[in-house]
Amino acid sequence: MSRLEAGVYAFLILFLIIFTVDYLFIKRRYLKRLNGKKKKKKKDNELMELSYLIIKFKLDKSKLPLNKLLVIISLINAFIISIVSVTVLLLDTYTIVRLLVGFVLLMGLIYSLYEILGRILERRGFSKYGNE
Repeated sequence: MSRLEAGVYAFLILFLIIFTVDYLFIKRRYLKRLNGKKKKKKKDNELMELSYLIIKFKLDKSKLPLNKLLVIISLINAFIISIVSVTVLLLDTYTIVRLLVGFVLLMGLIYSLYEILGRILERRGFSKYGNE
């Protein structure tokens, strides 16, 4: 087995482990937060990702399928965390380079994946103004 193959296998195994654990943890936390019994403020129970999508893409919150969206947001967040952490862990370089690569990768994935999700939700007709 070459070094490249070993690296790919290590990446895939670490990615699957971290992705599974993150997804289950994030989904459980979101469900607990949305369906929790003690609600001090209404705004405290809203997800930041959902608020961002509603504001940026002018979505109608009453039309959104919140349970499906919760699963999708959990998958996106677990994917982002997994890709960034595995990439940074497997880099064999200086710490400052790892931090820079991790930061650039994190910001790029967050922006691009939530942009794609928002545009898909717009096309599906969840906008306040209908299909424009």
